[in-house]
Amino acid sequence: MYANITREEAAARSALVSTRNYHVTVDLTGRLPDGTALPEPDATFGATSVINFSSKAGDTHVDVIAERILDARLDGTPIDVSGFEGTRLPLRLTEGDHRLAITAIHRFSRSGEGLHRFVDPADGRTYLYTQFETADARRMYANFEQPDLKATFDFVIRAPRDWTVISNTVAGDPTDIGDGFAQWTFETTKPISTYITALVAGDYHRVTREHTTAAGTVVPMSLVARRSLVDHLDADRIWETTTKGFDVFEEHFGQPYPFGSYDQAFVPEYNMGAMENAGCVTFRDEYLFRSRVTTAAYESRDNTILHELAHMWFGDLVTMRWWDDLWLNESFAEWASHFAQSLIYDDPDHAWAMFGASRKTWAYRVDQLPTSHPIAADMVDLAAVELNFDGITYAKGASALRQLVAFVGREKFLAGLRSYFAEHAWGNTELADLLRALTAESGRDLAAWSAAWLERAGVNTLRADFDVDDAGNLARFAVLQEAPENWPTLRPHRIAIGLYRLRDDQLVRTERVETDIDGASTEIDELIGLARPDLILLNDDDLSYAKVRLDERSSATATAHLPRLAAELPRALLRGAAWDMCRDAELPVADYVELVLAGMGAESDLTAVQRSLGQAGLAVDRFLPAGRASAVADRFVAGLARLLKDAEPGSDHQLAFARALAGAVHNDAGAELLRGWLAGDEAPEGLAIDQELRWWLINQLSRLGAVGEAEIAAEAERDQTITGAERAAAARAAGNTAEAKEQAWQAATADPSVPNETLRQICASFNQPGQAEVLAPYAERYLAVADDISAARGDWPQRGSQASQNVLEMLYPRVVADADFVARAQEWMGERELTDSVARILTEQLDDTRRALRCQEFNAAASDAGRD
Repeated sequence: MYANITREEAAARSALVSTRNYHVTVDLTGRLPDGTALPEPDATFGATSVINFSSKAGDTHVDVIAERILDARLDGTPIDVSGFEGTRLPLRLTEGDHRLAITAIHRFSRSGEGLHRFVDPADGRTYLYTQFETADARRMYANFEQPDLKATFDFVIRAPRDWTVISNTVAGDPTDIGDGFAQWTFETTKPISTYITALVAGDYHRVTREHTTAAGTVVPMSLVARRSLVDHLDADRIWETTTKGFDVFEEHFGQPYPFGSYDQAFVPEYNMGAMENAGCVTFRDEYLFRSRVTTAAYESRDNTILHELAHMWFGDLVTMRWWDDLWLNESFAEWASHFAQSLIYDDPDHAWAMFGASRKTWAYRVDQLPTSHPIAADMVDLAAVELNFDGITYAKGASALRQLVAFVGREKFLAGLRSYFAEHAWGNTELADLLRALTAESGRDLAAWSAAWLERAGVNTLRADFDVDDAGNLARFAVLQEAPENWPTLRPHRIAIGLYRLRDDQLVRTERVETDIDGASTEIDELIGLARPDLILLNDDDLSYAKVRLDERSSATATAHLPRLAAELPRALLRGAAWDMCRDAELPVADYVELVLAGMGAESDLTAVQRSLGQAGLAVDRFLPAGRASAVADRFVAGLARLLKDAEPGSDHQLAFARALAGAVHNDAGAELLRGWLAGDEAPEGLAIDQELRWWLINQLSRLGAVGEAEIAAEAERDQTITGAERAAAARAAGNTAEAKEQAWQAATADPSVPNETLRQICASFNQPGQAEVLAPYAERYLAVADDISAARGDWPQRGSQASQNVLEMLYPRVVADADFVARAQEWMGERELTDSVARILTEQLDDTRRALRCQEFNAAASDAGRD
């Protein structure tokens, strides 16, 4: 069940109610409060929430999503619960202090929202964990579910005696309560919001240690994981990343770690990467790598660990008043995690190169959609919030903060943060609070900067405009700035301009100018008189957030000599510029593929290797016109095969190239190659065909119609884990038969018992290139499912927002969508009143199709002109 909460409702309740403390008892023993057994002990549990608060006189409600309320009392007087409709219990309050006690029966989640319950098929053990953001704590206990009603919490958990139980604070030794059960009583928390309270309980394996902070405080820590994954818990690296993050953040934020303990739990069937519960962070347990992965995967996990740790300050110590300022959490944590990596790694630019190669491209894509929004978005209700955990809130926001650091200076920026934390610790804030702190420390008026960067949508494009005299020197140089028609904001940018020249077989930066630009054109006098370089790179060092266009000579230099550029960051910027041009139908796919393949074997940034190869594959699949794709696709496969052949055996590059090649092959010869690898024959020397790579090969063979149910079932028998079951479901969905597609469609859209992660994997594998014939019937069926989700028909209201989002985004018929489908879908949307979330996702998917069609038309013309 999903129940919306509006900003207006939350503001009205904040004006009426002030919370002090919760005492929450969660009973996981399968019994009712009187000791009798629950009718569905594996599906439901009991919880009692006692809320101490004060209020003015008026009417409001308490949030509780429950099967039924057993007892409700306000100041000891029973409350009439006949008005309870499954999500809210109305309250009529008098002025003064109050004590509200509610006991209810709640349902365990299988959607990853609320208190999720999982039984591991590997050993039959039970695991529970919570996921409450944005407003799902009410699925475990009654509360006032909004971030500005902070309170302290006392949690008491009753559970099987041999379980591991953790929460936001430290618990004393469990007390035996008989019948094989025990009770854990946790210390009182600091004032925190409901959405960052947490419970992790079950047969988890737990490793403990202590960390002494720079200030001398001893912080108890632990790592928690399923017992079937203990062999993959690389605790030493996780501890190292965590403790280095503690040192960076305590030094630069000027505040000691805010909480008394720090637990990190790796949990199954998780909908996201991780969640910043106060002192009790949860991660998807795919971060415990059970097979060989590249350095990029470890660096990405390091970043996630640091991101969640940064949230202990950004979001948990100081919390947004309402979700309008979600970016105060996510943008800052995104910036802070890369900032920390830049200090921890030997090469400080490596972290920002990783950011530019992966996260920032996400932001650019989302910011060019018709549904783009400001970083500081208008979140009118929870439905709007759910859709804004996106590349703008995370990566564009972090990019804007990096620009702000360049604008005011790093030390003044950090001083402003320290003032902000000191003033607002344990409170709630809005954008204006942060701007005041930064303005006071920097001495710069940030009102105009905020209006342009945080309060308006869209991405700018920068171009170099220059003249060269007869001697080959720059006679005039200006930076031109453009804005899209829908979002016509020209912003102030602090950028670096790099001039690069070929020297001794290397492409080296010989001059760098850092300057402010604003408006449509900014003259850069410092460059006048310098010899024209081989390559001009605007936004060098990636200080700002903007698309960059290369002049003709610079583009030719980048294409021919990118491997000769020693530094990672400008290589990432040049590849990013080329990808933008390819997406914008300004660079043929064939040229983009050649640029990507050139020098990949020597690229030191594995994030850039994997992301660029993925983008090239997408371009081949989606941006080439039907009937003209095979030649470029063949060249891409041949280039990947060369890279794989030349890669060092057992290296990260070898694994990255092998996975990319498996995803790119598209004919019988390619299928035979993958069959050989899977059978252990003809695999490249040093390439470990381990379990994850086996599943990847099977998925690709299923896409090609080269394996069927027998092979998939045999592999699932070999890998009897939840991951194996999920990968098998994905491989079946990838199958190139009408039967495989129908089974996958039914599982995704008509079977609410399918677990959340299994559903995601099915949806992600359903649409495959080269399968237009078997996918064609699902275009109209997609619209019918979208209508059902919008109208809340059938089981969709109970399946959770993430399930709906996965279906709407991933089952969109992108392989068969053409101009006729776009017109049909637009007409269909105009004939009915869709919810904002469904309309937004459909609008975004249709825009992606329009972009692909523009690229196909451009590449057809390029092919006709002999440019492929």
